[in-house]
Amino acid sequence: MAALIEKFWFGHHPKGLMLLLNVLFWPVFWPLSKLFGFISVRRRNKYQTGEKVAYRAPVPVVVVGNITAGGNGKTPVVVWLVEQLQAKGLKPGVVSRGYGGKAPHYPYLVEDETSTEIVGDEPVLIHRRTGAPVAVSPIRSDAVMMLLEHDVDVIITDDGLQHYALARDIEFVVIDGQRRFGNQQLLPLGPLRETCDRLTDVDFLICNGGKAQKNEAPMHLQPSALINVKTGERCSINKLENIVAMAGIGHPPRFFKTLEELGVTPVHCQPFTDHQAFSETELNHLAQQGQHLVMTEKDAVKCHAFAQSNWWYVPVDAVIPTSNATAIINRIIKVKEEYGSPSA
Repeated sequence: MAALIEKFWFGHHPKGLMLLLNVLFWPVFWPLSKLFGFISVRRRNKYQTGEKVAYRAPVPVVVVGNITAGGNGKTPVVVWLVEQLQAKGLKPGVVSRGYGGKAPHYPYLVEDETSTEIVGDEPVLIHRRTGAPVAVSPIRSDAVMMLLEHDVDVIITDDGLQHYALARDIEFVVIDGQRRFGNQQLLPLGPLRETCDRLTDVDFLICNGGKAQKNEAPMHLQPSALINVKTGERCSINKLENIVAMAGIGHPPRFFKTLEELGVTPVHCQPFTDHQAFSETELNHLAQQGQHLVMTEKDAVKCHAFAQSNWWYVPVDAVIPTSNATAIINRIIKVKEEYGSPSA
C-alpha cells in the first residue's frame, strides 16, 4: 500500500496506473487532506498570534526540516552545519525527535554507546560523526534545555519545521531535487506537510540533487571510501565484487542510484522502510545473496552490534558551493553575535 501511495503522490508512471490510483485514492484522501490543512494552519496561527507561547532558548535555534513526508537529506545537512560551525569555534548541539527509539525517559542525552533502539538511528549517527552533544525528546524544548547544561551556544534541530512550540531564528528547508513536491497536495492526498507557500517564509532552501531552482542552494551527497561496519577498515567500492545493496532510508532508490554512479551494479537491491529495525538473521540471509553487503551509514548504526566482516557502509558528505556555504554560516554567526554569550 505504501508503494502505491508514493506512486500516487509523485507520479511519473503510466497514465493507466495513475488514472487507477486517482480513482482509488482521491475520493478518500481529499477530505482528509482538507482537514489536515485546516488543523495545521490553525495550529501555526495560534503560535503566530501569541495564543500559544513558544519556548525561546537563550541561544540561536536553527531548524533543518522539509515540507514533504519522507527523507530529503536533512541529516547530512545537519552534520554539515555542525562541522562547519565547529570549524568556526562554535559549540553546536543537536535536538532530535528520536523517531524509532524508545528511551526510558525524556529528554535523553545521546552518548557514545547509546543504542539506536533507545534514541533512533539519526541521533546516533549525528553524535558519532560530529562528537556534538545530541538530545532527544518529543518535546523539543525539553531537549534544548538539556543541551544548555552542556555548554552549547547554537542549537540545531534535525527536522521540526512544523514543531512551532519551539521558537527558531533560522529555518532551512531541504528539497529532494528529483521528486520535488510531487502532486503538491497536503497529506494524505499528497506528500506535503505544509503548502508550498511555506517556502517563501524560510531563510534557506537547499536542493539535494537534481537541478536547483531560483533561490535554492544546490547540494549533492559526496560518497567516500567504504567503511567496514565491524572493523572500521576502509576500502574502495570498486575492489568488491558481487555486492548486495540495502537501504532503510526515506527514499532508498537514491542510495542505489549513488552506487550506480560509482560504477557498481549490485546483484540485488533491497529497500527497507525508513527507521526500520533490523534483525541479525534477516540481514545474514540477505548478505548470503552475494559476497558483500553494502548499506547506508544510517543503516550501519543500527546493526553494528551484530555486523559481519563482509558488511560495509558508504559514508556521504553534503557538498554545498562555497558562496552558498559562506552565506549560511555567516548568517548563523551573525545571529549568534546578536544573542551574545549564553551566560550573559
